[in-house]
Amino acid sequence: MKMWKMTLPCLLWCLGFAPAMALAEYSEGVEYIAVAQQPVETGAKIEVREFFWYGCSHCFHLEPVLHEWRKTMSSKAKFVRTPAVFRDTWETHARAYYAYEALGVSDKMAMPMFSAIHDKSRPLDDEKSITAFAVEQGMDEKRFHDAYNSFSMATNLKHGIDLQRRYNITSVPTMVVDGKYVTSAGLTHGQEKLMKVLDFLIDKSAKERKRTPVRKK
Repeated sequence: MKMWKMTLPCLLWCLGFAPAMALAEYSEGVEYIAVAQQPVETGAKIEVREFFWYGCSHCFHLEPVLHEWRKTMSSKAKFVRTPAVFRDTWETHARAYYAYEALGVSDKMAMPMFSAIHDKSRPLDDEKSITAFAVEQGMDEKRFHDAYNSFSMATNLKHGIDLQRRYNITSVPTMVVDGKYVTSAGLTHGQEKLMKVLDFLIDKSAKERKRTPVRKK
């Protein structure tokens, strides 16, 4: 019986090239798109930003998957959200998000808000209905009203729309990692794979930061 011998090129492939291939599991232009580097708002942490809309059914279905992923998200990263405003009617939900954020309950209110709209068919499409919903969730009516109509609200809305334009966001939910890599469940063909691509891009960004520090806002 002939004994199979590993040639030097084969040995080099197994020991050298195979790990490199594992790192290149996901490809630019396939599972993610590289865009011009934008400043991030998370300091030393890798920014993972979701553009979303409470009225979006895809965002609703992604939320529980995203919630579980965030429990195991790399300590090198920080998750942030930006409510998209593609039309005037979306501004109401964007205002609701920024009001929740100002009151420190944006994460807590994500699933209740999504569920009310998509499971219970409550449109929550004006200040009155959203305020009533916030009160149902235990918030003080005046505090929510003040946050919803705060002086900083116009600034928040303008900033979110500006980010949306800079990243050329055309649909939701869309994820942006460290101000330069855009991905979505559409690109990854599934929510579970999207979480794996986010992990990949966080690791990729962390390594790139060691070589070239990212711009911070």
